[in-house]
Amino acid sequence: MLFNSWPFLIFLVCTFTVYYLIPLAGGTVGIQVGFLVLASFVFYGFDGPWLTLLLGGSVLVNVYLSRQIVHRIRAGRSPRGHLAAGVTVNLLILGFFKYAGFLAEVFLPGEGLAGVRATLKSIPLPIGISFFTFHMISLLVDLVRLSGSGGVASLEQEYLAGRTTSAGGRVALYVALFPQLIAGPILKAHEFFGQVRLKRFGEIEWAAASRLLVLGYFLKMVVADNLREATGLLTTPLMPRLGALDLWALLYGFSFQIFADFAGYSLIALGLGKLFGYQLPTNFNFPYLAASITEFWRRWHISLSSWLRQYLYIPLGGSRRGEARTYVNLFLVMFLGGLWHGAAWSYAIWGTAHGLFLAGERLLATKVLHKPEGAGTVPASLFWRLSRATLVFQLVSVLWVLFLMPDFRQATLFFRHLVTQPFTGSPQTLFVVAVYGAPVVLWHALALGREAGLWPAAWTTRARRFAWLGYAVLLFFIVTNPGATGAFIYFQF
Repeated sequence: MLFNSWPFLIFLVCTFTVYYLIPLAGGTVGIQVGFLVLASFVFYGFDGPWLTLLLGGSVLVNVYLSRQIVHRIRAGRSPRGHLAAGVTVNLLILGFFKYAGFLAEVFLPGEGLAGVRATLKSIPLPIGISFFTFHMISLLVDLVRLSGSGGVASLEQEYLAGRTTSAGGRVALYVALFPQLIAGPILKAHEFFGQVRLKRFGEIEWAAASRLLVLGYFLKMVVADNLREATGLLTTPLMPRLGALDLWALLYGFSFQIFADFAGYSLIALGLGKLFGYQLPTNFNFPYLAASITEFWRRWHISLSSWLRQYLYIPLGGSRRGEARTYVNLFLVMFLGGLWHGAAWSYAIWGTAHGLFLAGERLLATKVLHKPEGAGTVPASLFWRLSRATLVFQLVSVLWVLFLMPDFRQATLFFRHLVTQPFTGSPQTLFVVAVYGAPVVLWHALALGREAGLWPAAWTTRARRFAWLGYAVLLFFIVTNPGATGAFIYFQF
């Protein structure tokens, strides 16, 4: 079920109404949580009811494992065995559905195994499986990790003791909460369970929720969906006939599109979360202002970057085990992060390239500039920062091609035509990219001015006073100029 569809609007109105009628009728938080879990399963299984079996089975397995971990902690015994079993089971489920076909291509070559390869490649990819797998791993790891920090009592009471709701209900809601189920933001367990309580209609943050929803739907329906109609040319047989200027324009157009699409989804998810009384983490912070690849990953898909750092990079040793190990860890984390996005070599190459850039920047900072990790990400000179941000945007945009064209041969063909075709372009293509890319550029420019302190305080105050007018304009464009409805790009991951 797409956020930008009529069935979702009907689903949202019905779910919202019943959800807030429950406390008015004297219902408990357990009933309210149970209803929201049920609604989330309906949302997830709308286009494929079999998906609810996978999600439900995964939830039951992790409820059992989380209970066993808590029981062992309370009994003074080590929970590491159950943690290892839980992480392994979750990764095996993810690997079976997402990587079986890819691994079959790599490890089962030969004519005699063609049937086996075809069978494994035909396994359907459940939407959102990467995201809810990460949620389940976060739950199990947080229980073990935080139990040694003096927080075991609060962890047991907040998420599993069941003072007001059952352990199963809390875990199911954490994993299946529909605003973030399909494409995040990725919630960490310790950020969520303390929020589970009875939610009342009068507590809704209407202004904040409305702003997030209007901006999110504008980015998705007006910017991303209109750009998608243009950038779709790059994946058709017409691509080799386009001039180099068109190819460059569409390359940047896809950069604007993937940002507007995913940032739009994340803002909608945050807005929906607020409507139901839950605070989801910010996922984007103007990533195309980044003056380095390191800074880019602090601004793009922040919840994934944070998850990879906390649950993969640090357990691997982070930067604590010498320089050589640090570079290996950076490379490995980004390589695996690339494969997390998709079971294809193009994603692995994309992740590898980002890993090499991260390692190179660290090497340059520590060996040449003699700065500690993370220092100097925002240069004092605005011109210098813009120059670096332009270079980073160029690098990121080129690598986004591997997302648009997971078939590496097609991506190679695109890059070849990018430098060999005549430098010509279609006025229509250039116009579409310029018009629908402009909001992304303008939004980043306003943020740059704010970060650099270019806007006087009086301007900021005046702008906030008339912000409603800007959101009214965005709403007008949502109604009058949406692109053809399409799935969110990150649904495929």
